[in-house]
Amino acid sequence: MNITVVFFLGLIIALIGVVPPGLLNMTAAKISLKDGYSRGITFSIGVCIIVFLQTYIASMFARYLSNHPHTVEILRQVAFVIFVLITVYFLFIAKSSPTPNVEPHATSKRSRFFQGMFLSAINVFPIPYQAYMTITIAGFGWFMFDKMSIITYCSGATTGTFVMLYFYIFFFDKIKNKNLTSQKNMNYSIGAITGLVAIITLFNILMDT
Repeated sequence: MNITVVFFLGLIIALIGVVPPGLLNMTAAKISLKDGYSRGITFSIGVCIIVFLQTYIASMFARYLSNHPHTVEILRQVAFVIFVLITVYFLFIAKSSPTPNVEPHATSKRSRFFQGMFLSAINVFPIPYQAYMTITIAGFGWFMFDKMSIITYCSGATTGTFVMLYFYIFFFDKIKNKNLTSQKNMNYSIGAITGLVAIITLFNILMDT
């Protein structure tokens, strides 16, 4: 598979995962508003270093699973149920609540960098998300578990994460008072993404039957 395609697959998948307003992108946006764009960029770089490591771990886990097809089939079925439940929750059950007001106290660039690494490290969602998506695109023949492909994919995922954080840093001030950042629409965004992943999962299950 062409490494350019692998890179952009990683970029797009990471973009999708970071689109909904969450702890990392909202913190990056608020840091930029409070301390300036350069501090927000520094925070984002710290986040992306951990994202690269998390994506690499996810790819290694996915490579192991790819050698055990029966385990992958079971995980796909479990993942489908989980994604459907999450989708139903965010689209129909979750209620609006005030967006958490994250006000970091660190002010130096070094502190922002390590703060980004710390918050990204405690956000473990990218590992199962990337592991599942890596297995999925490998199932379509779009990804191979060789060293070059894995490094390229991780680089794409890191770039995609940075691009979305960059978007929040430079455009959050213009959209913060819009409905886009309301809790209700945040729930809908998350529900739509998990719903899309559930559809892809179902498609993979049906293809293997």
